[in-house]
Amino acid sequence: MAFVVTESCIKCKYTTCVEVCPVDCFHEGPNFLAIDPEECIDCALCESECPVNAIYAEDELPENQKEFLQLNADLAKKWPVLTVNKGGLPDADDWKDVTDKLQYLDKG
Repeated sequence: MAFVVTESCIKCKYTTCVEVCPVDCFHEGPNFLAIDPEECIDCALCESECPVNAIYAEDELPENQKEFLQLNADLAKKWPVLTVNKGGLPDADDWKDVTDKLQYLDKG
């Protein structure tokens, strides 16, 4: 089982979760973070570090966030590993309470 980054991270990408990960399983995209399910050891350290509550255990994913399980797996394969806290995106605070952000996910 792995942890999964969900929609709340889109256009926020605070990265506070990254520095507590003991196995470096976070991958950085342009406006989202993804967890590599093959690397995640289910330690749960990252979950409480996320200021927008975007990280869930795989078996606790809300129904409307289930697609993020596959998105994390796919995006982690193409994005580089991130191991340091870079802070959030410049306008992260403007986006932190916005819902329905999937259309803004940059898979670049």
